[in-house]
Amino acid sequence: MDREYCVVIGGVNVDIGGKPDAPLIPRDSNPGRIIISLGGVGRNIAHNMTLLGMKVKLITAIGDDDNGKKIIDSCNELGIDIEGYCKCPNDATSSYLFIANNNGDMSVAISDMNIYKNITPEYLETRLPEINKAKLVVVDTNIPTESIAFLAKKCKVPIFADPVSCTKAARLLPSLSNLYAVTPNALETRILTGVKVESASDETLEKAVKVFTDAGVKTVALTLGEDGIYIADKKNGFHVRNLPCKLMNATGAGDAMMAGFAYAYTKEMSLKETALVGLAAAAIACESTTTINESMSIEAVLKRAGLD
Repeated sequence: MDREYCVVIGGVNVDIGGKPDAPLIPRDSNPGRIIISLGGVGRNIAHNMTLLGMKVKLITAIGDDDNGKKIIDSCNELGIDIEGYCKCPNDATSSYLFIANNNGDMSVAISDMNIYKNITPEYLETRLPEINKAKLVVVDTNIPTESIAFLAKKCKVPIFADPVSCTKAARLLPSLSNLYAVTPNALETRILTGVKVESASDETLEKAVKVFTDAGVKTVALTLGEDGIYIADKKNGFHVRNLPCKLMNATGAGDAMMAGFAYAYTKEMSLKETALVGLAAAAIACESTTTINESMSIEAVLKRAGLD
């Protein structure tokens, strides 16, 4: 079967972000910049995958409002196939509000994503034929636990899972045995494995990976912030440090990294090459004031990764 596209299932929303000009002062008005852009973990991953030259179908829920129209129009312009999205006239399209510090790292965020309750197993069953014809599926945990479990049971192609946040990471627990890859940070790893990862050089890394792989996960990429990532499968594990970048906004780094991992899988890259491609995509994403860096391209990623 000629599998020409990938599927992303997850969140789309309007991002409202603020960055102060000086160190953030809590409980005060901070002079700075406010930027409104389109986002959501699923949409961001799909956007980055498209910039990397991949064909993408995006499965999500959208309200009958101006924000929803903006997202649909944007996806159509970008070449992201959003046809057949779950229409939710009684719910608002989701939104995400974040405040970064003056260095670009997120300090706090609030998400309004109640609409994703509509991505039910019953809805996903209607999309299952096209899901199972994809090269791979990327799912984020904005959708309900039972919907992730449905995909894990019924999906016949590799599933890459983004835990999204500490609050939502636990939604993956019933489905670990059927996931191809997961990309948790240290806090999400503790929720999913019970192992507290202390640092990039700590033996707890391998212990946490073993919990994942023993559960059935094929590839694990533990993101370690400034220390890079630890990527591993059942046989091998590597600590790979972050690649150089001029940090402007770290909010979209994880989404870009997942897109890089997906690209690497479609090209049958090695574990270490996969790590480098993911880190290169993340580094390029961090160099934009917005969540998506429109300068992202496979040529730029491979050059940053040293694989050109």
